[in-house]
Amino acid sequence: MDFKLLYKFFEGLTTQAEDEIIRQWIMDSPDNEKRFFEERKMFDAILLNSKEPDINENTELLSVPSGNRRRISAYFREFIKIAAIVAITLFGSWYYFLHINKKDRRVATQTISVPAGQRLNIILPDGTDVWLNAKTTIKYPVSFNEKERLISLDGQAYFNVAKNKDIPFFVKTRDGVVQALGTKFDVMAYSDSRSFETVLMEGKVKVRAACDSLQSIILTPNNKAYLKNGKLETVYVEDFSAYEWKDGLISFKNEPFAQIMKSFEKVYDIKIVIENSRVGNLIYTGKFRVIDGVDYALRVLQKDVKFKYERDTEKHIVYIK
Repeated sequence: MDFKLLYKFFEGLTTQAEDEIIRQWIMDSPDNEKRFFEERKMFDAILLNSKEPDINENTELLSVPSGNRRRISAYFREFIKIAAIVAITLFGSWYYFLHINKKDRRVATQTISVPAGQRLNIILPDGTDVWLNAKTTIKYPVSFNEKERLISLDGQAYFNVAKNKDIPFFVKTRDGVVQALGTKFDVMAYSDSRSFETVLMEGKVKVRAACDSLQSIILTPNNKAYLKNGKLETVYVEDFSAYEWKDGLISFKNEPFAQIMKSFEKVYDIKIVIENSRVGNLIYTGKFRVIDGVDYALRVLQKDVKFKYERDTEKHIVYIK
């Protein structure tokens, strides 16, 4: 076995024919299977150890008071931990790939789940660059076929799609399907809410409602498609700051306090209970860095509106009073 081919497979770059060569080699003997998993572990170790960026004084993220350095380092350690979780998830899907019936030609799928409080950047087998927001799950095949590139999404993701006019790219969600040939767009479709929206930054996409296949819209840049009462509608987007989450920012413009707290819940993996009815509908515009933490964000908001808050650190609950 050419082990360069194995590493090509680990990166998701092999063809279906190459996948079959690898699978057959593994099924030939227990030693081959053992060697495969040893190489996989080695690949994961190299991958995870290369994720942590070079931290130095010129790093833009570290241009903050020295007291925050420890918090930033903790952030990177947490990122490595999440990368390990992702690697384990992928490892399981590869195991399935190895043990499917020889007559079953279905391509194995990879599933990546990002927990609350995290975000993740991945590269799909076709070279598409994807950012996954907190509490997001994405499913995609180990290798795309020659007819379509199909992704399943539950959550929020930003796609910079690799251009390939012959093989269309689809993002399937519970409430709609987005089709692109080569473009940059953001899709938000959490299954635990009734919201579905697609925002186009560059190129062109076709959005179709899952509830009615006859409902479809062609989006042009700076426009958003969304479902309202079961119908697809569009609106022009003047400010893209709300989609800076992939850059580690929480941005909002003319958003109700209660909606901002929902964003904090997702980003910081906490529960926020608003007991002060006077603040829920107040409108805010602002921007916070995720690494600054929820306490800093709440203290800034307190400057405009008088409210108090208490934290139950054991239950991870914040009470707005």
